Amino acid sequence: MTQNQTLWTPSDRFINESNLKKYERWLEEHRGLTFGSYKEIWEWSVENVEEFWESLWEYFEVIHHSAYEKVISSHEMPGARWFEGATLNYAEHIFRHKSVERPALQFRTETGRRETVSWQELEEKVSAVRAFLVDEGIGKGDRVAAYIPNIPEAIIVFLAVNSLGAVWSCCSPDFGMSTVIDRFSQIEPAILFATTGHTYNGKHHSRLNEIDEIVSGINSIRKTVLIPYPDEKQQNRDSRPVSISREAEVLKASDQGSKSQTIWSSVIETPSNPLEFTPVEFNHPIWVLYSSGTTGKPKAITHSHGGVLLEHLKYLHFHNDVKPGENFFWYTTTGWMMWNFMQASLLTGATAVLYDGAAAYPNLNALWEFATELPIHHFGTSAPYLTACLKEGLKPGEEFDLSELRSIGSTGAPLPPEAFDWVYESVSKHVWLCSMSGGTDMCTAFVGGCPYEPVKRGRIQQRCLGADLHAYSEEGDKITGSLGEMVIQKPMPSMPLFFWGDKNYARYKASYFETFKGKWRHGDWIKLFEDGSLIIQGRSDATLNRKGIRIGTAEIYAVVDKINGVKESLIVNLEQEEGDDYMPLYVVLDENTDLATITPNIKQELKTQCSPRHVPDEVIQVPDIPYTLSGKKMEVPVKKALMGMDVSKAMNRDAMKNPKAMEVFIEMGKKNSAMNSG
Repeated sequence: MTQNQTLWTPSDRFINESNLKKYERWLEEHRGLTFGSYKEIWEWSVENVEEFWESLWEYFEVIHHSAYEKVISSHEMPGARWFEGATLNYAEHIFRHKSVERPALQFRTETGRRETVSWQELEEKVSAVRAFLVDEGIGKGDRVAAYIPNIPEAIIVFLAVNSLGAVWSCCSPDFGMSTVIDRFSQIEPAILFATTGHTYNGKHHSRLNEIDEIVSGINSIRKTVLIPYPDEKQQNRDSRPVSISREAEVLKASDQGSKSQTIWSSVIETPSNPLEFTPVEFNHPIWVLYSSGTTGKPKAITHSHGGVLLEHLKYLHFHNDVKPGENFFWYTTTGWMMWNFMQASLLTGATAVLYDGAAAYPNLNALWEFATELPIHHFGTSAPYLTACLKEGLKPGEEFDLSELRSIGSTGAPLPPEAFDWVYESVSKHVWLCSMSGGTDMCTAFVGGCPYEPVKRGRIQQRCLGADLHAYSEEGDKITGSLGEMVIQKPMPSMPLFFWGDKNYARYKASYFETFKGKWRHGDWIKLFEDGSLIIQGRSDATLNRKGIRIGTAEIYAVVDKINGVKESLIVNLEQEEGDDYMPLYVVLDENTDLATITPNIKQELKTQCSPRHVPDEVIQVPDIPYTLSGKKMEVPVKKALMGMDVSKAMNRDAMKNPKAMEVFIEMGKKNSAMNSG
């Protein structure tokens, strides 16, 4: 198959009934604007920045308590301020969709526990938590932290915090202690909400000791709310019993706690009035997200209420076409920005679908089975999950009724062309595959789905409205059809306000604006085509500069990861003296595959499908490939470790999913250093 082969084309009905077409009709009626294609709408949105974002304000009827003075203060980056003077509240826009006809949340754990949360229950519990926070002296601008998995209580607490204009921040219980403390200590939270434990891959993990360590390590925390994990005496789907004494764990925690503690049941029983919303400035902080922190102190990325609101309304309506009454699911932990992004489904009038546990427990079909049960209309996941389903040979479209599935979202890593094929061959010929890319930096996607355009094999459909995104050459010229830096030329409302504690915006400017002055360099390699579709080729800081030719690591993985016998792979290029380089490929093989036998196959496939420059100098077998907690391959830390850098500077173990995986690379680096010094 060719890479640009069309796999799906929207029907006329699909286009005409889309939210984007509804917005286009509104623009014609209210602004006198007509367009002949998505390209024309996109060009208008980036050439007329103020008019576009103001049109969203009007189209979505943004609830505001005071009017804005100007759409944008300046078009310079960084420093643009949006809708100054306006006051609003993100959570207020969620609750305007409350309904007695459909639930707010659907929840399931890997052990099979199911829970449906009505809008009435959600509102009552949010109101009670809000009242508790007020009693604790929490108000506008105060920070509240959470150490919670992807359970309904996480959304309840977030909405309560948000309704007050306080600032939310969360870490998943699979984060290591130093990782959590490194993050939360930067923002000095006053209250910590934490679950007593969590379940993953069939095992329950208590977090009582970790909670004590967090509280001891962050002096600003004056009260801890303990939430029992919602899974007691449930039967796993493989019939093994899970027995968890929630009361015993909570009582133990209360006895051992070094600071004031309370129990979740008492919090949600706090007497409260009808739910209220505190208006805050458009540019008031909504939450703090964090960079991976694998090579240094994590950046505390702070977003705005209004910026996130407009961006989420735009993407979920126009680029994912989510509609009232639908079920929207994304497989995520609370430590990934997609959990925050998932809240946006509630802004559309959809039901948010939560799943806590391992995606492959008891097998990879678990999520597809879940999609059938509700049913799920929009199924979001990571590229590695879809690739794993491909390699496992799953055929969920044959095993389950997925007729209600409208879209599949994929992000977290480049989705290889073969995974596109698998979706349309093994899931559904009619589903809309929305590969997307953005990140924690803006808590949205820059590029993603477009209901007007076809899905082409291996390609993301289009740049999003309002994202003036281009591929730049090293000289700063816009290029098409060849590899370039992803650059955004004009401000967007959900660009970070600042990094918490970053004096004079020093780290902020260094992170995005040093390479191309006044323009946002995101750090991804992209190939942008004439029709607006594009390919993400991996992180530019991990680019393979092979004899002067830049190669995206995703190009290598797209070939290697589909070779039978290869379970995982990671590639780096080590620059050496006198302009030489050494490019090893590290692979994890299954138990039936021999390295000597498979190496010629790997090299031949890379040479044939890519070029001789893509062929590694050596293929090396390792027991595991290191990943961050958010599922990113740790190419840069591996490269630094191989160069013999101090391990403390090369990685942060607590920010890793599998820290032991790095040890083999550290040992290799030590040997390389010894040989070079000798």
